[in-house]
Amino acid sequence: MKLAFLGAALLGVLAVVLGLVLARGGEGAEFRGSVPPEGLVMPDAAYEVEPALREKAVAITFLDTQCTEACPIIARQIGEAMRLLGNDREQVLAVAFSVDPANDTPARIRSFLERFRARDELRYVSGTVSELRPVWDGFKILPSVDTENSNMHSAPVRVYDTDGKWRSTLHPGVDLSAANLAHDLKAALET
Repeated sequence: MKLAFLGAALLGVLAVVLGLVLARGGEGAEFRGSVPPEGLVMPDAAYEVEPALREKAVAITFLDTQCTEACPIIARQIGEAMRLLGNDREQVLAVAFSVDPANDTPARIRSFLERFRARDELRYVSGTVSELRPVWDGFKILPSVDTENSNMHSAPVRVYDTDGKWRSTLHPGVDLSAANLAHDLKAALET
């Protein structure tokens, strides 16, 4: 009797877990990062600043070249993820929007990307505060220019599908790895 009860309980738990896994990404895709609520899309301001985002699966993040905590990890993981994509690489784009445009000079950006092996893999978008403020506001992120501390800013890595739908978010030190990001970008291509 106890064995039958345990077997039934185990099957019930497995059914719930399987149901959660299958429903997690929506439309049949399974994502490794946390999945946002349905219906959230890339802000229009991002397309205005970086038109190349259209019709690609995209990894979006927010970096500061003077950051010594999350930003180096993010840049390195994105660089490696892009190299892992193989044939899918042409359909995918990785973009970092500066959160400290006054200090993110072209020379600092180039040095930062080279140091963390992301130079040819990650497009680093800078500009003026007035040009980037609509992007930060659209993504609802806190830039380091507002905190006046290069290590204090929002630093998610968000994955969007080719229609601009937000599909997944990965965080450094939690679930951001090159393998997880490459997986989620491939899954975004399949949705």
